[in-house]
Amino acid sequence: MEIPVFVVLMLVLLSGQSVTARVLTEVEPRNYDYTKYHPLPEITAWMKQIETENPEVVSSAVYGKSYENRDIAFLKIGLKSAENKKAIWMDCGIHAREWISPAFCQHFVKEILRTYKTDTKVGEMLKNLDFYITPVLNVDGYTYTWTDNTTRLWRKNRSPGTGGCNCIGTDLNRNYDAVWGTIGVSKDCCSNIYHGPKATSEPETKAVVDFVQLKSKDILCFLTIHSFGQKILFPYGHPNIKAPNYDELTEVVNAAAKAIKAAHGMDYVVGSLTEVLYPAGGTSMDWARLVGIPYSFAFELRDKGEHGFVLPEDQIQPTCEEAYEGARSILTYVHDKAFYNAAASITATLWTTVLASTLLALL
Repeated sequence: MEIPVFVVLMLVLLSGQSVTARVLTEVEPRNYDYTKYHPLPEITAWMKQIETENPEVVSSAVYGKSYENRDIAFLKIGLKSAENKKAIWMDCGIHAREWISPAFCQHFVKEILRTYKTDTKVGEMLKNLDFYITPVLNVDGYTYTWTDNTTRLWRKNRSPGTGGCNCIGTDLNRNYDAVWGTIGVSKDCCSNIYHGPKATSEPETKAVVDFVQLKSKDILCFLTIHSFGQKILFPYGHPNIKAPNYDELTEVVNAAAKAIKAAHGMDYVVGSLTEVLYPAGGTSMDWARLVGIPYSFAFELRDKGEHGFVLPEDQIQPTCEEAYEGARSILTYVHDKAFYNAAASITATLWTTVLASTLLALL
């Protein structure tokens, strides 16, 4: 979601939010405040403590390094099994300034760990599925946004420009190999939607691609969390490509929007990326579908523009609560279809084949 930078910068200054005071602070996660935004060192400490306190269901792994050599890590959450399990992928913080996104991933982890022993469906999902959750994907960009109020609205990663361009950063959500460089992108490395010198050029993108592709046959659902705009999106970002199961996806996101509205009365718009937001090539959501993951969605969390990327901390909890209900609705559908409807595992390979043929015709 794009709004003029100077408008949001004024909101930062008027809100009085300081982005410098807690950058180097670490908080004991057992006393962790989920109603506050946290810089990367605090989130890293939280991840370690979550793993320590829940060894029966939580492990972690570093699966990549950023341009500035920071760890890119996920929490793996699921009950241990001797058999290979199906999986769910969730990443937050692909765009640095969207602070509510990492806050949601932390809330989601907290809730599934809090409820899996008492909520039958959550317990069933942790028995049958492993959740791979990356609280902050764009670790360099996110860290940069905590420098001071002048950097708060940074979007991209922190890799240098190429070909004589002196600007910094690539938009990671235009860098995936899904009709890369064709639409809704910029070749200007100073642009916020610069797609990078080639598909998967960025180490953060490559980390996701390398790991997810290895497990693509097991991953049932790919969720990527953004802000703002209050939307639930599904593929595709190219106007000439329509998901073969468009009607099914529409039903799934409509149900999720109803679950969200039931929490705090918020309306979310749903539909394909092209219809609801804008055309865009190189998105992670489209890439995930093209490599064969049956269900791929992007959430755009609160709000609709009043505060934009600078969502006040008093909205963190209700935003995360409603988004949790939406995600739970989608994941319940995906889980139940995979495990209770044998006919459901019908078309992942067929869809990929049809779409590959379509893409070849477009390129």
